Amino acid sequence: MRLIFMGTPDFSVPILDALHAAGHDISAVYCQPPRPAGRGKKERPTPVHARAEALGLEVRHPVSLKSPEEQAHFDDVRADIAVVVAYGLILPQAILDAPTHGCLNIHASLLPRWRGAAPIHRAIMAGDAQTGVCIMQMDAGLDTGPVLTRHAINIGAEETTGQLQDRLSKLGATAITDALANLADLSPAIQPEDGITYAHKIDKSEARIDWTQPASTIDRQIRGLSPFPGAWCEMAGERLKLLGSQVVTGQGIPGTVLSPLTVACGDGAIEVTRLQRAGKQAMDTGDALRGITLPDRLD
Repeated sequence: MRLIFMGTPDFSVPILDALHAAGHDISAVYCQPPRPAGRGKKERPTPVHARAEALGLEVRHPVSLKSPEEQAHFDDVRADIAVVVAYGLILPQAILDAPTHGCLNIHASLLPRWRGAAPIHRAIMAGDAQTGVCIMQMDAGLDTGPVLTRHAINIGAEETTGQLQDRLSKLGATAITDALANLADLSPAIQPEDGITYAHKIDKSEARIDWTQPASTIDRQIRGLSPFPGAWCEMAGERLKLLGSQVVTGQGIPGTVLSPLTVACGDGAIEVTRLQRAGKQAMDTGDALRGITLPDRLD
């Protein structure tokens, strides 16, 4: 098929690769513009931008798709279909209508649960046992379109958002190539009204750990916010970013360090399995704290 691909972060790259390997004519790749990054604040292309250039594909990165000129430029591709995954811009109706078969979105949840910006984070933080990928026909709403296919997977007991994201990206790559190969045989299913939840964008205020919360809640917070933005606490005035954990047996005053690095919570305790100290790389806890005398509690 002659298609347009629209995506921006690392999550989208395996899906672009799968479509390219399947032999589709990817006539244009849309992504977010390069942004300043690193110490020198030099403009850095997004992961999709870099991969598309490596594949020899045309890259477009408009700031907006609202202008008639950009919409005409999009329409000039004469695409059979557009595949959208974590693109980052709202698609106006003129864009949705331009491809012959419309725009398909790869959404990382089991719709209608977790519509919105952060479905992977929210699924872990809520303690969901399952999540998955839906191939959805896009409409003007926020992840409200009819679903063509859905693919469920279990969430691991110690899985982080980063780990789950990698699995869902690979699942999405398989799901979209299968959907395009069988498009004529798929029947769109209207999303039910029951069970709708919204995966609001993660706010930095959600990252500070409150040790008076139950161990299960803190464990889900740590894993759900790993690797970004990272749940955090303080150790003798130093900020620690906690990136991996599991619930363990233990009791004590919330925040008390029971052993390196098991911490008492409001109910139960957690063992921190991975962390990042200020100015350091992320490491397994044993390596990160080697030679460190731990305080009696974390704040």
